[in-house]
Amino acid sequence: MTTDSYWRPLGFAAALVAALGAGFFLSRWIEPTAPPVASVPAKPEAAPAAGLPGELKLDPSYIDAVGIKTEAVASGNLSSDIIATATVDAEIRGEGVLTAHVSGTVINLTKRVGDPVRRGEVVATVESREAAAIAAQREIAQSKVALARSVMTREKDLFEKRVTPRQDLERAQSELEAAETELRRAQAAMEAEHVTSDGRAVSIVSPLTGKVVSRTAELGLFVRPESELFRVADPNFIDVDAAVSPSDAQRVAVGDSARIITRAGETLRAVVAGVTPTANEQTRAATVVLDPLPGQMLLTPGDVVTVHISPKNSARTGFVVAEEAVQRVNERDVVFVRTAEGFAVRPVVVGSRNAGRVEIVSGLNAEDAIATVNAFLLKAELAKDTGEGE
Repeated sequence: MTTDSYWRPLGFAAALVAALGAGFFLSRWIEPTAPPVASVPAKPEAAPAAGLPGELKLDPSYIDAVGIKTEAVASGNLSSDIIATATVDAEIRGEGVLTAHVSGTVINLTKRVGDPVRRGEVVATVESREAAAIAAQREIAQSKVALARSVMTREKDLFEKRVTPRQDLERAQSELEAAETELRRAQAAMEAEHVTSDGRAVSIVSPLTGKVVSRTAELGLFVRPESELFRVADPNFIDVDAAVSPSDAQRVAVGDSARIITRAGETLRAVVAGVTPTANEQTRAATVVLDPLPGQMLLTPGDVVTVHISPKNSARTGFVVAEEAVQRVNERDVVFVRTAEGFAVRPVVVGSRNAGRVEIVSGLNAEDAIATVNAFLLKAELAKDTGEGE
């Protein structure tokens, strides 16, 4: 074997190895290097802001059943608002005192205190000799009319036959007219005293529509004409009279807005209708008269309420709401704002507190209506939904 024949295979193998190596490095140089595969972390869930739930969905029937009440927020400033005790009184046109008008014995009662009554409705019956006398006067008047009419008919017939002169006919006409006048007077007396059809008693009827607010009548009680038996008031015609200091009265003007808070915690909107110019000599207090706005619950005369009067010349720094409307949830003060589906939880900043009212510095809007009475039940519902206690 020659030397050339020996080296030729070796050279061919070396060239092949060199070509393969150049191709490998050339491919690594031309193709881009793929980035290393790394695991992408999942996007974290957003945490609820400050841990407060957003809305509490409740059926309206449940809200009514448990007695949750709402009220529209009102702008105010507890440092300048006037807070006073007031009494609910009936207006002159809204109260009626019922008496018997005659002496007698109460034989029937149909109404109790608190019962509704209509104008002209009978509330009691009093048996009386005076009633019998009034009925007898009517019967006598009826008999006189019948006799006078009979005489008139006879005299007319005789006059037409030219038997009696015209003077007799005119006299009969005059007597008939007098008898009819007496009958009308007797009938009016019976109606005025509400004498019963049998003439034995008088009916005590209500002069207006409203409610019975007091009753002194009892079965078997003997009463006199001036004795008060019932007092009826129309809750649509009432005044709320607040006793304030003379200095506070000087800050109040007709037209100022006010709030009336009942003993049950209900809040009513009102407006100042009048202010007495001088203080009462005994109490040394002036009187501010408030008129509740229409379309709200009716007050009962005699009730004692609390009023918050907001003079127009006082600065409004926030909203004033019932203290029970503010609840503590997750270490924050919140109120429950009424929505179409229930209540929204609204965090608020609380200012001063006074007489069961609290000033909300921020967190509310003028158009908001919030839960007041039994608002704590909404807090309990939140605790059930979130599985957390107090």
